[in-house]
Amino acid sequence: MSALETHHLRLAMLPLSDSAPLVVAADQGFFAEEGLDVELRVESSWAAVRDAIQLEQVEAAHLLPLMPLAATLGLDGRPTPMLSALTLNLNGNAISLSRPLFEQMCTLLPEATAHPQRRAEALARVIAARREAGLEPLRLACVHPFSSHHYLLRAWLDAAGIDPDRDVELRVVPPPLMADQVEAGWVDGYCAGAPWNDLGVERGVAVIVCEGYAIWHNAGEKVLGVREQWAERHPNTHHALLRALIRAGHWLDADAEHRLAACRMLIDGGYLALPHSVVEAELHARFVAGEGRDAQRDIHFARFNAQHPWRTHTLWFAAQLYRWGHFDDEIRLREAVERCVRPDIYRAAAHSLGIAAARTELCSLGEHALPHRIDADDGGSLLLGADSLLEGGRFDPSAPFPASRAQKPSRQR
Repeated sequence: MSALETHHLRLAMLPLSDSAPLVVAADQGFFAEEGLDVELRVESSWAAVRDAIQLEQVEAAHLLPLMPLAATLGLDGRPTPMLSALTLNLNGNAISLSRPLFEQMCTLLPEATAHPQRRAEALARVIAARREAGLEPLRLACVHPFSSHHYLLRAWLDAAGIDPDRDVELRVVPPPLMADQVEAGWVDGYCAGAPWNDLGVERGVAVIVCEGYAIWHNAGEKVLGVREQWAERHPNTHHALLRALIRAGHWLDADAEHRLAACRMLIDGGYLALPHSVVEAELHARFVAGEGRDAQRDIHFARFNAQHPWRTHTLWFAAQLYRWGHFDDEIRLREAVERCVRPDIYRAAAHSLGIAAARTELCSLGEHALPHRIDADDGGSLLLGADSLLEGGRFDPSAPFPASRAQKPSRQR
């Protein structure tokens, strides 16, 4: 292995279940075995993580998949070219609504308990009733303006005829404060990652009405982000960091006991100040329930080729930026995605560990309701999970933008 340019790294993260690969890599010695001395820094919000990496207070970060793109384009904070060469996990998000709001939805549409999209339709009826009564719009929160949560929430609302820019008020709230905000009555619901939806349920203040999986099966959820300039100056250190986290992801998906051990690491290490039951609900319990069957809805760290940095996933989010009028230059969007998402760097790290990678950098979405295989670069094949989209949608990464900028109809009812 080539000499590392530096051994000490500072890595920012948020207290979430999908930060497990970082904690596991530290606890199980994967960082150390790659010659790295890594300091994990837990931040209070995605804005704090953004600032830490943009201001060079850390060398790498646990990021939302849209954050490197937004930083490179200068949409979020100072313009900072960033790249990602590793997806840390698939799935894990959900939409939760306050218990009183959910009960009102069930009153207006009793079958609202049957399906996530029926629940969105029930929410639309509540919104219409509130408008007729002259009440203020419902307040829904996401974790960051440039987040998967923001655009998954918009997709769910829009599919039921709810205009997220007119019919509700969207706010940004750090994930650890979501349940508190619902309990205090400051927001009526939120989209966040595990374990913060489970906390709302545990405290009896919220009901999970739609998992992110129902909107997009096996969506990429977190990535490892670094500044482009840092990666160029520290290629061997970056390679070692990727190797350690790839190993941690495979360790997490290898055994149910490993998942349970990761829950303990997150809690006992002080990364998540929550009851074990809340953390285990998503990270371990579902994994155990899925043994012996295809537990696609689980958080995946390595299974289904989860670690591959698909440009398609970032293109889908870029298409949402374009579709909702948050960035209108499709050429710059496409160029930035190619610059930010680096499967070539991932392949080098994976191959050094004897792990095959996908031959392609793009994959279609919405065409596979079941797990399916694709060609690997070693002549074999790799298993991917289902990639269904809400309402049977399709996404073609070769033409992501033209069909995405349809005129939004008025949602006034």
